[in-house]
Amino acid sequence: MTRPAWLALLIVVAFIAAFAGTFLGQKLLNNGRQSETELHALLHGDLDLDAAQAAKIEAIEQRFAIRRKVLELDMRAANAHLAEAMEAEHGYGPEVTAAVDHTHHVMGEMQKETLEHLFEMRSVLRPDQAAAFDRAVAKALAPDTK
Repeated sequence: MTRPAWLALLIVVAFIAAFAGTFLGQKLLNNGRQSETELHALLHGDLDLDAAQAAKIEAIEQRFAIRRKVLELDMRAANAHLAEAMEAEHGYGPEVTAAVDHTHHVMGEMQKETLEHLFEMRSVLRPDQAAAFDRAVAKALAPDTK
């Protein structure tokens, strides 16, 4: 294959990968934000928190908002590293593999810290409130199973 043909193929593959990544990212992030909004509404509206609970949950949310921004920046950096590796190797080589592994690690950290955040908020709730919270979290994680 000639150099111009390789370049054209690379551009097409990069465009398809970018489009697919953007589409999937929008679907995943929007679904996550919707679930987050539903949990926020539950916490601040439906659970009838007392003033002490509301203050504790607000502090927990503020701390996590900062940490989430850091994790989101880490994810952007991991994605940029993946893009650079793909551009450099033009295939699934060792740099791309390492970049994918790094991206998965960052995603895993985000998931773990999000779960820790949820359990920290849950610890503030009374048993009846925790049961409603658990149902909302289960619905957010697996909306089509019930």
